[in-house]
Amino acid sequence: MDPIFDPIAIEQWATDVGIFGMMNTKWGWPIAEIIHFYGLCLLIGAVGMFDLRMMGVARGVTMKELHRLVPFGIAGYLMCATTGFLFVVTAPGQYIYNPAMQMKIMLMAIAGANMAMFYATASAGVNAAGADEAPPVRARVIGAVSLSCWLLVIVFGRLVTFFRPPEYWCLWCAPG
Repeated sequence: MDPIFDPIAIEQWATDVGIFGMMNTKWGWPIAEIIHFYGLCLLIGAVGMFDLRMMGVARGVTMKELHRLVPFGIAGYLMCATTGFLFVVTAPGQYIYNPAMQMKIMLMAIAGANMAMFYATASAGVNAAGADEAPPVRARVIGAVSLSCWLLVIVFGRLVTFFRPPEYWCLWCAPG
């Protein structure tokens, strides 16, 4: 078994701290799913509007006005990250070595790096642009990369259920 990501040890930890028991009650998993989807709506709503405007859609709205949506996007991301953590530690064997989950995590990392690049290189130019002006090319590319990443996060999140259990496809995960 992988010495870093040991599903049995992770599940045991989740059991010891009570997460496993909570998630396996009648309403534990469904409530976590509901919170996850609400968070996704907040995240994609905020990020989607912001990215579409950076790509040149919805001219007439300043980026400064759209920036007020950022707290909603952050709240949505935190809701998704928290519930995602609960899902993974409750059923680590279904997630850790799942290629769809690995792609989802990689795309979230790319989206995070892309956001950092935006604030480091393009934010000032975007904020200086008027409501009817097209954002700089760099900002349009960053917006397209961000929106693509987040839409693919949703796609790979849905595909997670189609790649279970890992023993059938993950050669280094097979028991014994």
